[in-house]
Amino acid sequence: MENPKPEEEKLDSDRPVRVYADGIYDLFHFGHARSLEQAKKLFPNTYLLVGCCNDELTYRYKGKTVMTESERYESLRHCRWVDEVIPDAPWVITKEFLDKHKIDYVAHDSLPYADASGAGKDVYEFVKSVGKFKETKRTDGISTSDIIMRMLKDYNQYVMRNLARGYTREELGVSYVKEKRLRVNMGLEKLLEKMKQQQEKVGEKLNTVAKVAGVLHDEWVENADRWVAGFLEKFEEGCHSMGTAIKERIQEKLMAQSRDFTLMQYDSE
Repeated sequence: MENPKPEEEKLDSDRPVRVYADGIYDLFHFGHARSLEQAKKLFPNTYLLVGCCNDELTYRYKGKTVMTESERYESLRHCRWVDEVIPDAPWVITKEFLDKHKIDYVAHDSLPYADASGAGKDVYEFVKSVGKFKETKRTDGISTSDIIMRMLKDYNQYVMRNLARGYTREELGVSYVKEKRLRVNMGLEKLLEKMKQQQEKVGEKLNTVAKVAGVLHDEWVENADRWVAGFLEKFEEGCHSMGTAIKERIQEKLMAQSRDFTLMQYDSE
């Protein structure tokens, strides 16, 4: 009779299977939560330990995070699947670490993670070699990098929203000239949006006139769409030209103010 596999012994045991998952967990999102849910459900009776690297280690091997280490630890503590959070987790898992925390398995997605510390080719190389690695699946369409890219894409809108809420340009890391340009651009966008709404109203009225006149003249019906489209095109060109002229004039004044401000600082020194 064949000896039972290690995992079968764990499943038959009364004690919980101790599964370990680790990561940075910056801007904790549902993709993180789903991976931890998978780890928690690997066995009927699982005790899930989650390791999170501190700021010093993360900055050295991966880069700056948005959240501090204490904020990332606290986010994990509020995840329903996590039984225990291990702060200051190591970058590379060793036998000593597994023994210290009595870890039976390590759960992570199967993609190889290059070891930036130089200790090996893959940070999970050791646990894979000793048969203690359990695969989880990543959630497509969500990651910390994706969230950051979304914010960068709409950076100007987020800055203006926070300025409107009372944050100062210094708190947002925005220069004097940048702040003024953003305010001008947002003002022009609102102006152009109002003009566009007026265009649509005029177009609707012209269509109404065209329909009424069509009762008397079939030719008007045939040409109504062309007349309306031509009118709106000319109107839009005029709005765009006016907006561009206003924007250029204001930017010239801002640049002049910036030069004067710089000269004043230089003179004061």
